[in-house]
Amino acid sequence: MARVPGPTIADIARAAEVSTATVSHALNGTGRLGDGTRRRVREVAAALGYGAHRGPRTRTLGFAVTTHAGWTWDFAGVAYFSRLLTAATSAAHARGYALTTLPAARGAEPLWHTLAVDGMLLLDSPEGDPVLRALRARGLPVVFDGRPAEPRPGDVWVDNDHEATTREVLDHLAGSGARRIALHSAFGREFYTAAVTSAYTRWCSERGRVPLVVPFDPEDAEGRAFDPAFAAPERPDAVYSLYDPGGRQVLAAAARHGIRTPGGLLLVCASEDPAYAEAEPPVTTVTLHPERIADAAVSALVNLIESGHTESPGQYTVPASLRVRASSLPPDMY
Repeated sequence: MARVPGPTIADIARAAEVSTATVSHALNGTGRLGDGTRRRVREVAAALGYGAHRGPRTRTLGFAVTTHAGWTWDFAGVAYFSRLLTAATSAAHARGYALTTLPAARGAEPLWHTLAVDGMLLLDSPEGDPVLRALRARGLPVVFDGRPAEPRPGDVWVDNDHEATTREVLDHLAGSGARRIALHSAFGREFYTAAVTSAYTRWCSERGRVPLVVPFDPEDAEGRAFDPAFAAPERPDAVYSLYDPGGRQVLAAAARHGIRTPGGLLLVCASEDPAYAEAEPPVTTVTLHPERIADAAVSALVNLIESGHTESPGQYTVPASLRVRASSLPPDMY
């Protein structure tokens, strides 16, 4: 493996988001800098290995879920992210790279300025993403899982066709007899949530239906957010939930209100959790195919690192799939 050159003052300046003159003053003990600035620049320089012997090292990709950056949560416990992480690790190893997974936790912000990686795979990057800002300042290659909220020319991302998938789900529910379909959404600030919600609103408008968006809360295990809707005279007779635990929340709320699923309520949930297939009733799910997304994203990132470009900047589309089960079918069809 080739010897990796040490970082330059320009590298440190990008990572610390200061000028090269500031870096020079901080490292040499000169200039009129605040103690905090001088200390931070030196910490960044040390983390990057400035001035140290840098022999051969393993090429490394970084992996981070940034839709809720700064909020401590276990994204590896979500089936979609867990499966994508496993697949990305295998894809990276197959191409001669290690994969480092970064935590979504308060206090982790300095990592983005000093992490020694060759490129980053960002999942669900939201508007104003501080992680992306730090990586761009460092000039690191980045590939996105999910369209970034603020893409730049040359950005590369891998995503599903959320418009087509949403329409397929809603058409399926309508074909099963649903007349009042609610969307369980409005939580994240990433492109996925916005794209599906917009597609749902357009679908309803085209058919003269009144949209109903029920807010998702990951802590709402009993599905209390559905209480007003399920108690209303014209309650929803179908729900499309966008998040992994959402299907369980809907079933819990329906049970508390004495609503049978199916029969009284049809349900589709976007999830990779195999437990939904074993539920009672078995729940119809949308799979976004995280393994295929991971392989495409890692391939694109390695190409960026090794050649400085990809064959086609922009979006690589991985089709999603609707796995129909009893929860979204009329009672006489299962």
